[in-house]
Amino acid sequence: MGRNHLRVLGDLEHAELAAICDVDPAVMSVASRQHHVAGYTSWVEMFERERLDAAIVAVPTRFHLEVGLAALERGVHVLIEKPIAAGVDEGQQLIDAARRAKRVLAIGHIERFNPAVQELQRHLEAGELGRVFQVHARRQGPFPARIRDVGVVIDLATHDLDVMCQLVGSNLSRVYAETEQRIHTEHEDLLNALLKFESGALGVLQVNWLTPTKIRELSVLGERGMFVANYLTQELTFNRNADAEPRKAPHGTPKSVAEGEMIGYPVAKAEPLRLELQSFLETVRGGGRPTVDGEAGLRALQMALALVASASQGRAIAGAELAQLLSPPRG
Repeated sequence: MGRNHLRVLGDLEHAELAAICDVDPAVMSVASRQHHVAGYTSWVEMFERERLDAAIVAVPTRFHLEVGLAALERGVHVLIEKPIAAGVDEGQQLIDAARRAKRVLAIGHIERFNPAVQELQRHLEAGELGRVFQVHARRQGPFPARIRDVGVVIDLATHDLDVMCQLVGSNLSRVYAETEQRIHTEHEDLLNALLKFESGALGVLQVNWLTPTKIRELSVLGERGMFVANYLTQELTFNRNADAEPRKAPHGTPKSVAEGEMIGYPVAKAEPLRLELQSFLETVRGGGRPTVDGEAGLRALQMALALVASASQGRAIAGAELAQLLSPPRG
């Protein structure tokens, strides 16, 4: 992912690429020559020698805390690739460090910047769907050789958990998950999960590294029909419930459902990573909270860990037990 950040940053206006760091000397050397910047194999040395305004942390998850703290403690604004950290306590340490340093801490939940998702959110906020009944996310594809230190729940499901909560606008009240480990040698590579939100909406989450074709799709079902967003093609369609208007039951839900017209909405397509980095840099320059701040990143990690706990224990997690898992760590 670091290579992608380098590619985009090198082409952004109002940003000067100052230095790069990779522990692999060969990778560092090639990238340094390609982008005509100083290269380091030690992030400590880089932070000590360079006067940086901001840094992108795209390292294995187990190093997020160490590298993130090194940057924040030197007064550098930070964008950390998701997940925020390897554990909840580590994520909270990063949030606290950013607060003490009065620096921006953004988390790289790139799907928040997908134009199809942003367009979908605008339609939902305008009330065009009515009450949300269900959100169904499918994030499936082949096993990525780059991933070794986390399973599919932490690596991929965090994307959709973050987007689901943002679209539904409600907290979780109950979760149940099943996972399997078929190819990955240390972690789960398949997840099927059911989620219940306090608003009454249901969430269905299917994520795996076992599907021989890449699928990135999100559907939102509600009173007036169903939106379908394709993350890959950045297309957004709406399948209207022909019976949703004008007939409604006394409590506000349609009396029946009938197939209506399908509408394709125009989406201004753009690279989500470019939008994410532009947003981060604008926050660094102008102040305020980033679109996906440390708290949002920590919430996504906590939800993912709740699914892992549900699967390992073979039961649903709800009520006070779930609330405790999703609450900020003490101390």
